Amino acid sequence: MASDCQHHEHHVHHGLSGVALSRALGDAEGRCVERHERLTAPRRRVLELLLGSDAPMKAYDLIAAFGAGGEPAKPPTVYRALEFLERLGFAHRIESLNAYVPCRIEGGHVAAFLICDCCGEAAEFQPDLGPSMSAAEATGYAVRAVTLEARGLCAACQAG
Repeated sequence: MASDCQHHEHHVHHGLSGVALSRALGDAEGRCVERHERLTAPRRRVLELLLGSDAPMKAYDLIAAFGAGGEPAKPPTVYRALEFLERLGFAHRIESLNAYVPCRIEGGHVAAFLICDCCGEAAEFQPDLGPSMSAAEATGYAVRAVTLEARGLCAACQAG
């Protein structure tokens, strides 16, 4: 969360831990096997850090937190892991924050986020872009990826 947010007591924490984290990592491993991909130790560690976080994480935060004993990772290791996680749909990059979040919606979809300007929460949601995508296709344009970001205040920061 943003350091200047004064509404901490109203927030629901979204980071996974314990059994829920183990289950999510196991699911990711299974999806990799289905796709004939490997969830290597560095990829798994970056995914674990993203899943356990309550807020989007910048690459340098992931690099610093990577080592269990406080030993930071080499930047290429983390960036390669992030590329893999994005490609397989396990993580999304939020352009305006230059940060990453775990994907909370299974299956191929448009990445859409509601970003709180106070606490920094980035809630993923699934927008209905059907008419826009149809219009793009009608012009012959092949859309490869869409990321939608909306800024405002989350319910907890509005209530606080």
